[in-house]
Amino acid sequence: MFVKKIIIKFIFLLILSLFLFISVLNLKNDSYAAVTESLIIRQQGTAISGKKIENQQQFHQAKTLAVFNQLKAQEELNIFHIVMGVIAGLVLFLYGVTKMAEGMEALAGDRVRNILRNFTTNPLRGVITGTIATTILDSSSVTIIIVIAMVSAGLLTYLESLGVVLGSNIGTTFGAQVVAFNIDEYAPIALFIGFLLFLLGRNERLKQIGLIVLGFGLLFFGLGYIENATAPFRDYPQFINWMENLGHNTLQGALVGGLFTVLIQSSSGTLAIVVTLASQGLISLPTGIALMLGAEVGTCADTLVATIGRERPAIRTGVFHLIFNLASASIGLLFASQLAALSVWISTLAGAGDNVARQIANAQLIFNLLGVLLVLGFLPWIARGLERLIPD
Repeated sequence: MFVKKIIIKFIFLLILSLFLFISVLNLKNDSYAAVTESLIIRQQGTAISGKKIENQQQFHQAKTLAVFNQLKAQEELNIFHIVMGVIAGLVLFLYGVTKMAEGMEALAGDRVRNILRNFTTNPLRGVITGTIATTILDSSSVTIIIVIAMVSAGLLTYLESLGVVLGSNIGTTFGAQVVAFNIDEYAPIALFIGFLLFLLGRNERLKQIGLIVLGFGLLFFGLGYIENATAPFRDYPQFINWMENLGHNTLQGALVGGLFTVLIQSSSGTLAIVVTLASQGLISLPTGIALMLGAEVGTCADTLVATIGRERPAIRTGVFHLIFNLASASIGLLFASQLAALSVWISTLAGAGDNVARQIANAQLIFNLLGVLLVLGFLPWIARGLERLIPD
């Protein structure tokens, strides 16, 4: 079974990597064309300006020196330092998410299972329950894996599980909304309080609360570390051009987002990093939406792995998650510009103004809400279709 899990993830990564490789080749060609055009325009501007300067020789010397200094500054961009900083921040972030999820599952795991068992009698209640459970556990993958296990054990019917899957997509947007408020500067306070509770807690409940707070602090501390590590990219034209190209070509951006999500096994983590980079001005709204759409598909890898060795109803639940996310992301690719405009309008009404980080977080929320509303009324027919596709 372990080998099967590795094979599925490897195939998932291979497909995304292939598409990404093709996209990167296209991006390089576009980047070279853009650089050539920029150099021609710069040379033309230099020639025109040179006519206005009496000493053309001094002007050209100054211009050459300026170009040399700019190229030297770009060469001195310490990629190794940036990559190591991003990796360190990412490890802290994922470890914080893991510890927070462990604490929440230990503190409320049984309650979540009882909620899932008792409050999923119709699709709408299932959506609400899935939203609440995912917000508590801070992971749509954890919620859906629990649901798949419960369906496999006969504690939840296949039809009841579909509403929970839809709700988990809404619940996972909570993390991006929190990150968009840019509260990482308070991370040390959470780290200190969480450490004290975990170390000095007199009972298991206090220790688990301390673990949750500690994980929350690590999460934002890691994001702050990533923000500091990527700060040099603000003045690096190649990175900025690449991000802009991802926004112009939504499919390429989605492939990058999907691949990154499979690698770190967390769509919440992908969105948190996207929102963090957006707060620095490194990612535009179109680019953020493209990466978000890819993350929605990439998160299905874990739930597909969780269906291995399960009964047919549980497999249908995992397949439904993949089909729904893939279909909704495909529609999102077609209407990405309209989604961006709607997000800007709602963000402006909410007082976010030109805050791109908030706009991306709101775009994810709008996207998932609309997707659930469009599908919710058709769940019985979808369930019958999957039963024919995957019979007992």
